[in-house]
Amino acid sequence: MTPSTGAPSSGAKPWDVVIIGGGNAGLVAAITARQHGQRVLVVERAPAAMRGGNTRHTRNIRCVHAGADGFTTGSYLADELWRDLCGVGTGPSNERLAELTVRESETVPGWMSDHGVRWQRPLAGTLQLGRTNHFFLGGGKALVNTYHRTVARMGIAVCYGTTVEDLVMDGDRCRGLVTAGGTIGARALVCASGGFEADLAWLRRYWGDAADNFLIRGSPDNDGRVIAALYRHGAASAGEERGFHAVAIDARSPRFDGGIATRLDSVPFGIVVNSGGRRFYDEGEEIWPKRYAIWGRNITEQPGQIAYSLWDAKVQGLFLPPMYDPAEAGSVGELAGMLGLDPTAVAQTVTDFNAAIRPGGTFDPAVLDDCAATGISPPKSHWAQPIDTPPYYGVPMRPGITFTYMGTAVTEQARVLRTDGTTFGNVFAAGEIMSGNILSTGYLAGFGLTIGSVWGRIAGAEAARHAHDG
Repeated sequence: MTPSTGAPSSGAKPWDVVIIGGGNAGLVAAITARQHGQRVLVVERAPAAMRGGNTRHTRNIRCVHAGADGFTTGSYLADELWRDLCGVGTGPSNERLAELTVRESETVPGWMSDHGVRWQRPLAGTLQLGRTNHFFLGGGKALVNTYHRTVARMGIAVCYGTTVEDLVMDGDRCRGLVTAGGTIGARALVCASGGFEADLAWLRRYWGDAADNFLIRGSPDNDGRVIAALYRHGAASAGEERGFHAVAIDARSPRFDGGIATRLDSVPFGIVVNSGGRRFYDEGEEIWPKRYAIWGRNITEQPGQIAYSLWDAKVQGLFLPPMYDPAEAGSVGELAGMLGLDPTAVAQTVTDFNAAIRPGGTFDPAVLDDCAATGISPPKSHWAQPIDTPPYYGVPMRPGITFTYMGTAVTEQARVLRTDGTTFGNVFAAGEIMSGNILSTGYLAGFGLTIGSVWGRIAGAEAARHAHDG
């Protein structure tokens, strides 16, 4: 079947395995199901040019590896990944499923290489990920295109521009998908359609008016329709209602689909103030890959869901530059005025911060250094330097939602659980739609791709195995 803009005819023979969603998790599931000899269809809501969902905006994956391999600088063993995962947010939601994810991650880079993915050395200023994460050559768009070339060679069908509105259920089994173009028959189903972050009304249920100030880094297609359909048919939920991967992004970013370019990496190199010109959180709490994703929630809790990253000439150029030019001024007060802040309040905050810096430290952005600001609330645990060298720079920030965690509960076989404790007979889930089984409130850089890759393989294999059971 060649790529199309609508659903196949409702009178067509049911597909053995249908995958909803054409991002990383869905494509991995499709490839795996096809390797088990099944007829596979991927239903992609986006047109071909925008295929891939949030995967388009990725660039690396976090997996266990025993040593440096030419693309990482050292080993990253399972116990360390587990500690890192337990150290973000409130730890894993389901320890058994999280342990499985960590354990299976070790085989993922090899699997990706076997299916066409090429790697590169990490670039400078990329969140200190050179040891723990593998960077794929060309970023997320290249990853999606690589998998699609594999999909085409394997004879997997892809249907573009098709929105799944509902599921056709027969007891505990799904018989098909309802789309505007007709019903697509399915013997087994893998749901890999992402979270609900693009449905602002849904976000507003949990966040109230604050949701109106959220920016969505990823696909506008991730509005949770498949999650809602699963819930209507009795699927059990997993994950916290307010759980999400959210980072500090440039407040001038587009409302949807700004992607990774909108993220700001300046936070550890200066200070962050709210609309009142006051600091509100330790900017140097931990190595950036373990803590960058808390800043979306931090800003969510500030008045108007806005904050400002400020730094000086000493650190300019040590991190990836903002997508838009920062404000630049010869004095702190002038910079505050350019950002719409009270110059007196910001100048006092900077003065107090500078006075609190412990003397004698050695600045090193690659490690948890001994440069700290103490005796001040909040302190700055590491990378604290006086903000005293003009020109001064600043950028407004808002919460940038990457994906939500609340979705469907699954078993170790990726089978979707029902509210009565049983499972659907032939419905499976992988990726962001079931990430709430693993993640609580925090996030590790590159771990979303890990979840999608591990569970895509599990779901694809299990769907293939159950395609003809009922």
